Amino acid sequence: MRQHKRTIRTLSHCFYDLKYHMVWTPKYRGKVLDSDKVKGELRRIFESICKWKHWEIIEFNIQADHIHLCLLATPRDSVSYIMLLLKGKSSAWLKKKIKRTHGLYERQSLWARGYFVPTMGIDEFIIRRYVSHQHHHNEVEQPSLFEKLTA
Repeated sequence: MRQHKRTIRTLSHCFYDLKYHMVWTPKYRGKVLDSDKVKGELRRIFESICKWKHWEIIEFNIQADHIHLCLLATPRDSVSYIMLLLKGKSSAWLKKKIKRTHGLYERQSLWARGYFVPTMGIDEFIIRRYVSHQHHHNEVEQPSLFEKLTA
């Protein structure tokens, strides 16, 4: 696993570092993602979507019955929109690309409706300490929100 360097990114009116750990499963938790062909096609479609939307894949892992995707996104796109694109496009693409869909569902979406998405980044302790010390904003001992990033 490679170390991902923290980079504060910018848009015209904001600075951001939005990293998400996305986890989702096929319908009925079916173990249908185990072939190399399916994994290769999924990797290809996710990389294509991310390039198109200016997102960056940090880590990616496909198990037989679920997917983990760590992603750096932009503030323009909500988590629900990101999941809509990733799940919707990949389900349609796999059905089209792999004729006999290796046990994939013929008439319905490949993916279960739900997903799990925690954020990644500066931990809660650092943020809470920074917020609690805001009344010392002119004093030297105020902790920096970014001190851990430069250490």
